[in-house]
Amino acid sequence: MVYLFLADGFEEIEALTQADYLRRAGIKVCLAGIGGKTSVIGGHGISVNADTPIEDVSLDDAEMIILPGGLGGVDGIKSSPKAMSLIKEAYEKKIIIAAICAAPTILAKLGILKGVKAVCYPSMLDELSENGAQIMKECPVVKDGLIITGKAAGASEEFSFELIKALKGVNEAEKVRASICAR
Repeated sequence: MVYLFLADGFEEIEALTQADYLRRAGIKVCLAGIGGKTSVIGGHGISVNADTPIEDVSLDDAEMIILPGGLGGVDGIKSSPKAMSLIKEAYEKKIIIAAICAAPTILAKLGILKGVKAVCYPSMLDELSENGAQIMKECPVVKDGLIITGKAAGASEEFSFELIKALKGVNEAEKVRASICAR
């Protein structure tokens, strides 16, 4: 199971692209709403129905957690004790953690990026480097061990393919790429 965390203000393309592409690859994705919510409003006013409130999430069956960007959404995750606890638990259990745009700052805040190659939204790179990350600013997507980071909304598609590769291999990622006529 993949858990994708949603808080009000999340960046829609950075959440929905991942959920869609992973589901196309046959990967179970559960949208987990922060703050007990099952209806979450993205940063551009798009309402998304979460599958479950984050309070009901257990990582017993988790293969990956995904943290989309969007400043409001990232702030919502950072202010959720349950979400932050799950991220720490995922790291300790060696579950893949994927974060895009502003969301890698959550990992930096938790000390998860020390010595890890990573990327995020350009104006936030200092926050990552100040917390020990090795910045790869020219890369749209970076995978370093069990941590996958993406630059911004424009990298959502490649970020999604990298997540599929991590879970099901290159062949499955290429099948999805071909089925949607992606670049």
